[in-house]
Amino acid sequence: MTMSQPLHIKSITEFHRLRGLPGPVHSLVSVVRFEDMKQEADHPRSWILDFYAIALKNNFDAKLKYGQQIYDFDEGIMTFMAPGQKIGIESDSVKPVGHYGWLLIFHEDFLWKTAMAKSIRQYEFFGYAVNEALFLSQQEETILNGIMLNIRTEYQRSIDQFTQNIILGQLEVLLSYAQRFYQRQFLTRKIHHHDVLIKLEEVLDKSFREDHLSSKGMPTVISVAAALKVSPNYLSGLLKNLTGKSTQQHIQDKLIARAKEMLSTTGLSISEVAYALGFDYPQTFSKLFKSRTQQTPAAFRQTFN
Repeated sequence: MTMSQPLHIKSITEFHRLRGLPGPVHSLVSVVRFEDMKQEADHPRSWILDFYAIALKNNFDAKLKYGQQIYDFDEGIMTFMAPGQKIGIESDSVKPVGHYGWLLIFHEDFLWKTAMAKSIRQYEFFGYAVNEALFLSQQEETILNGIMLNIRTEYQRSIDQFTQNIILGQLEVLLSYAQRFYQRQFLTRKIHHHDVLIKLEEVLDKSFREDHLSSKGMPTVISVAAALKVSPNYLSGLLKNLTGKSTQQHIQDKLIARAKEMLSTTGLSISEVAYALGFDYPQTFSKLFKSRTQQTPAAFRQTFN
């Protein structure tokens, strides 16, 4: 099976069976060790899961593939996958030597009618690319290992009316720690991220040139992230941490600056300015301009007369 033909795994029970593991104790949540998984030469190298997966890996000498890019990891890392994402592995060996760690998998149905069903969407790292994995210190890894074990221990007990709430509580703690550690990662990799900010300005400056807007339209969060070679969610998390603004807000800042320049230095009508900036409707432009400046475009222009 090639990377272009991923295996679609629909249930946690099916995942256990494919990996040579005993049937899951709980059909909707499971924590398994990577070293217990069966690895075969003919095992599919790419797959799509219909459930969430949080992997904590160490000494991983295979290569993770995301899209057409391959990434090497040789230290403790954590990756987060939402249902429907595609990922794959390439390795010269059948089983990576010394590869160990934990995999937490849980189905959306486990979250049904709980606060977590909505709140899990706030964790942007479920949309990060493989190369944007969370790199862990030994202390951080110890903390997260402990939470994984707590979840496993809980569902291995006699399941009762408290089981779900206790596991969800542990999951929330794990995700909160992941948020904290990603904030640390944004700060400790400041030089790299400063370069991203510089490139962001370059991409936006180029996008808001008049000829570029007329031919390609207004930049989007997706197009900006693609130009910077990062995932949209990762870029948003990075920018919020470093500047307090989302990618969309950075785009709008550049748009308003360009609009002010055109309103104050050209004789174009408000509608012509709106069309030149890529808006389909002048009213949409005027509404955004007023929401960001507390003035209508016409009122702003009058201050220069």
